[in-house]
Amino acid sequence: MDMQPYKEALLRKRGELLGADGVKPFQATMENNSRQGDMADQASGNNEVHIQLKLKQTDAKILQAIEEALGRIDKGTYGVCRDCNEPIAPARLDAIPWTRVCITCKEKQKS
Repeated sequence: MDMQPYKEALLRKRGELLGADGVKPFQATMENNSRQGDMADQASGNNEVHIQLKLKQTDAKILQAIEEALGRIDKGTYGVCRDCNEPIAPARLDAIPWTRVCITCKEKQKS
């Protein structure tokens, strides 16, 4: 299996997540939230901060998964399911290049 397209996709996604815009919207939201306003404005601001924080946590998890996937490429274990040791379908790797498990094992985790 040619790893280069997957490595490029992982590096591209990592670049998107680490881009210069990543921190600014959250900081701007925090600044807007510190201004005075009525209760509805403050509640709306608090909700925006909460949503931004959740997005940042999700981004951090994806970044960690991307770093791990890049490590697996270097070790030669990329594209092999962590749970069953079977190859992960290329379609799944195309959709989620940082995945660690095949679709069958992922569905087992959900049930």
